[in-house]
Amino acid sequence: MKLATLRTATGGTTAALATDAGSYLQLPASDVGALMAQPEWRSIVEVAAASAEQTATAAADADFAPLLPRAGKVICCGLNYGDHIEEMGRDMPEHPTLFAKYADTLLGASDDVEVHGSGRVDWEAELAVVVGSNLFRADQDQAQAAIAGYTVANDVSMRDWQNRTLQWFQGKAFDHTTPVGPVMLTADEVDGDFDVRGYVNGELVQQGNTSTLVFGPAQLLSYISQFTILRPGDLVLTGTPGGVGMGMTPPRFLKDGDVLVTEIDGIGRLENQFRIHAPVSVNT
Repeated sequence: MKLATLRTATGGTTAALATDAGSYLQLPASDVGALMAQPEWRSIVEVAAASAEQTATAAADADFAPLLPRAGKVICCGLNYGDHIEEMGRDMPEHPTLFAKYADTLLGASDDVEVHGSGRVDWEAELAVVVGSNLFRADQDQAQAAIAGYTVANDVSMRDWQNRTLQWFQGKAFDHTTPVGPVMLTADEVDGDFDVRGYVNGELVQQGNTSTLVFGPAQLLSYISQFTILRPGDLVLTGTPGGVGMGMTPPRFLKDGDVLVTEIDGIGRLENQFRIHAPVSVNT
């Protein structure tokens, strides 16, 4: 099944189920994260799908909010595809390279990305994992069983801020710069790996397959769970394939008005236009 978080006409949001008929059925939860927090969430979805009284929204009218607008943890893995590691001039990692974002960074699948204060805005198309149950000090089998589903994300990165220090956080955590969605494909529907692609103004700039990840989704969740608990509705971004702007010769960055498309076959597509405002000098 595919689940989404939609904006409603009253200014709120609702979790929704994509139907075979091309519409979205409203579910009794404010968003996918709130749905995941209910242990019986699958039964809730099944009851809603069988009801003739659920409110339906046509796909063409769907306004996608961030899939997990209140994610407790958003944890990302950098340098996790061999070709991206090579283009960044790094050695193959022994352990995952992790950093965190806040829920405030997340955007909907078609939202504009407003960037203030950076002149080197880069793209990173990624598969993201949605956690479906508590996970702490778990092995890989337990981690795999705790995956609720998968979604599309783009870890938009402000490289000038990222490269100010050895710590990446400040270049990765700008508010409202990480589109996620449009849906979560539940894990029981997945059989195999994913092709991940990124386009800038229609030009294919990134393409990779998750079979080449250094650390796969279950490995990442297991590793993270050794030091912090993961809970339903948490989000883990698995890394980006080669083709980022900073790795090009000469480096290439997004400009005001550019359109970034991120897509994964079987899950969906993000399409976000960029509004990039003039960099501001910050003295610290």
